Amino acid sequence: MFPKLFSIGSFFIPTYGVLVALGFLAGLFVTLRLARRVHLPAEKVSNLAIYCALGGIVGAKLFMFLFDWNFYAHNPQEIFTLSTLQAAGVFHGGLLLAMLVSFLYIRRQQLPLLLTLDTFAPGIALGHAIGRLGCFAAGCCWGKECHLPWAVYFRSQEAAQVPLGVPLHPAQLYESATNLLIFGLLYQLTKRTHRDGQIFGLYLVFYGIARFIVEFFRVHEQSLIFDLSLTQWISLGLVALGVVILWARQRPETLAAQH
Repeated sequence: MFPKLFSIGSFFIPTYGVLVALGFLAGLFVTLRLARRVHLPAEKVSNLAIYCALGGIVGAKLFMFLFDWNFYAHNPQEIFTLSTLQAAGVFHGGLLLAMLVSFLYIRRQQLPLLLTLDTFAPGIALGHAIGRLGCFAAGCCWGKECHLPWAVYFRSQEAAQVPLGVPLHPAQLYESATNLLIFGLLYQLTKRTHRDGQIFGLYLVFYGIARFIVEFFRVHEQSLIFDLSLTQWISLGLVALGVVILWARQRPETLAAQH
């Protein structure tokens, strides 16, 4: 749609990069605001956000190469192209590696694990919502062909490998909107009484379900396992993990009530 924010000669500022940066800053702002509310150290939270962002970038790219291994194995030169650089990668890969990085950092810094994860969850959803707008601008992560009134057409020759002039589902906008909704719900829940871990558990459940559904409208070359993509299976795994966290945090109250 609009892959270059502005250009001077051969130099240009990618819209995708700007929106991802804005998403990170917006998510960090929300996270620091929540951290102050629960008296977590701002410096450690800021450092964790940076480490998670770096881990997320690496994980997203690694999973992109893994999921599209057949393509990159036969076209290794594509790894270093502009379209690959512009591609968002696989968010699940970024999320999983960021979760691993956060676990190691939280343990090293002796931060409360579940409380810290709760603090980050709304900001992750907000940052992801803004980042998906960057995907839409760059033309990556496009949807399947459709002929609905809200179908979108990509026309820029500088967009990623998206089909041009074909009506497509705005899958990027679907995911952006659902993440924005998730952010709103989680942020409101942080103002209510809850047990540590419940906000993060709900994030995993909400996002896992949303991404599972959005995948039906996206085009990708992943192998299907029982008619579901690898991304959908990972989404189901996130939902399961979220349910386990929620169950574990509710269980003590249930047992106490029984006694």
